[in-house]
Amino acid sequence: MRRYGAQYALDVAAWATAVVLAFLLRYEFDLGRDSWPRMLVLVVTAGLLQLVVGWSVYLYRGRYTYGTFEEVRAVAQAVVLVALLLGIPLLFVGPLVAVPRSAMFIALPIALLAAFSVRYLKRLYVERRQRPDSGATRTLIYGAGYLGADLVRRLETDPLSSYQAVGLVDDDPRKRNMQLKGVRVQGGLDDLRSIVVATRAEVLIVAIGRADSELLQRVHDAASELGVRVKVLPPFSDILREGSRAADIRDIEIEDLIGRQPVDMKAELVTGYIAGKRVLVTGAGGSIGAELCRQIVAFAPAELIMLDRDETGLQSAQLSISGHGLLDTRDVVLADIRDPDALAEIFEARRPEVVFHAAALKHLPMLEQYPEEAWKTNVLGTLNVLRAAESAGVETFVNISTDKAANPKSVLGHSKRVAEKLTAWMAKRTERPYLSVRFGNVLGSRGSLIPIFQNLIQQGRPLTVTHPDATRFFMTIPEACQLVVQAGGIGEAGEVLILDMGEPVRILDIAERMIAMSGKELPVVFTGLREGEKLHEELVGERESASRRFHPKISHAAVEPVPPEGLDYSGWAGRMFTEPRDNSTAAIPRFRQEAQ
Repeated sequence: MRRYGAQYALDVAAWATAVVLAFLLRYEFDLGRDSWPRMLVLVVTAGLLQLVVGWSVYLYRGRYTYGTFEEVRAVAQAVVLVALLLGIPLLFVGPLVAVPRSAMFIALPIALLAAFSVRYLKRLYVERRQRPDSGATRTLIYGAGYLGADLVRRLETDPLSSYQAVGLVDDDPRKRNMQLKGVRVQGGLDDLRSIVVATRAEVLIVAIGRADSELLQRVHDAASELGVRVKVLPPFSDILREGSRAADIRDIEIEDLIGRQPVDMKAELVTGYIAGKRVLVTGAGGSIGAELCRQIVAFAPAELIMLDRDETGLQSAQLSISGHGLLDTRDVVLADIRDPDALAEIFEARRPEVVFHAAALKHLPMLEQYPEEAWKTNVLGTLNVLRAAESAGVETFVNISTDKAANPKSVLGHSKRVAEKLTAWMAKRTERPYLSVRFGNVLGSRGSLIPIFQNLIQQGRPLTVTHPDATRFFMTIPEACQLVVQAGGIGEAGEVLILDMGEPVRILDIAERMIAMSGKELPVVFTGLREGEKLHEELVGERESASRRFHPKISHAAVEPVPPEGLDYSGWAGRMFTEPRDNSTAAIPRFRQEAQ
């Protein structure tokens, strides 16, 4: 309350100054002694009206942040209204009370200027006191757009900030010498060396909302040569949803350098088949399954059912979605897709309308040793889920596949290829959109490449790479899941939808970049391609024809349906291990189990 009282007192002082100057200008600085009482009456009246009008527009009730454009607008409204309330009557009665009729109209711009000036000076004083102290790290901001301006404002008004903005870097020549809160655009990325020398900066923060991996690589390489650490902001969606503080700034990670930003969600493709529906996700405790659940919740399903045999994974998924991991609610279901009776009972009781089937075994070398486990989970388990879905009348079924199912050379690829064909068979049988979605490696999933390399680097051990020329497709988990959810809205019965994975990345490049980022000197050891492993992965099979009909990042391909009656383990294994394989000379494994 004391703050707003001071604001009102300053506004009254502005009116007093304006009225006195208006009288002096009107009488050409030749005032008589009797003019002062009339000026005092006018100032008091203006002050009382300013209080009433300012209170009515919330100027003195804490609605506006000090010195913002919103407050300036409110001040202008109040001052103009006060001038009109006094000036219009003076046009008629001014001569009768010996007050110049033009006094208030002369005073109006002076009062406005005085009120604005006081607030501007106050804002400068407050912001100067809020700046980081001299011990803060000298920091450059890359990007002088909205995010850059917002970050500069946050850093320059946070006395506890660890970073002090000393310059902006932007490649747009039109922004050269532009200033944001006194921080100047010093040049582009090509000028980084001279900028760092001039500003003595130690950190560069990338403040571009849609910075792709190619841009981040350029920035990181340029800054690393100069000994400048690179940091990034959270994704723009997180800033809008959760707010961002200087403390949210994080070190750049390898995922930023080889991954891609999540795509724009086309909500119209998703809302129609998920909103208000009962949705079940198998493998909900895994990396892909849990992220699918998090994204599905945003589209307001009537019920989300998370199914997995891993109780710890289910707890983590529930914690990230519901804010608790009590595991005592109906949204988590503990079951194994290998158990057809349990699945049938669950589907009959819960009656899901949409199913995302993410449960699978996925580690290629492990399945090369134990192919029967791939058969039991990836083939028979998928068949169990499909049959339970058919029995419960599921409307939409999305099977999560892998790029290794295209021209398969491994047990994993062959098992997921059969799962695609079984899904196509069920689509033909039900005449419903039962489809598969195929994509490559995701960054950050459990047991994936990046966490393995990070663990080896922490232990100071050599990084193991199969082949110096081996490449893989990589995609962030959020992007993959966004496209999977959208694919369910555009796919037709029996199709395989193939996600655009961008350009393949050489694994050796990832290993070398991660070693460089760690600051350690570690060797890279080449182990050779393992059985069933390809040098380069593919997304589209040799006999497949893919086209993009609806979505710029999703291709459609037809899959040959295969009924389960034509499948048995010995026949599948026999065909798989007699086909040419990159590195395998394995014999047919000891196991036979016919499809149920």
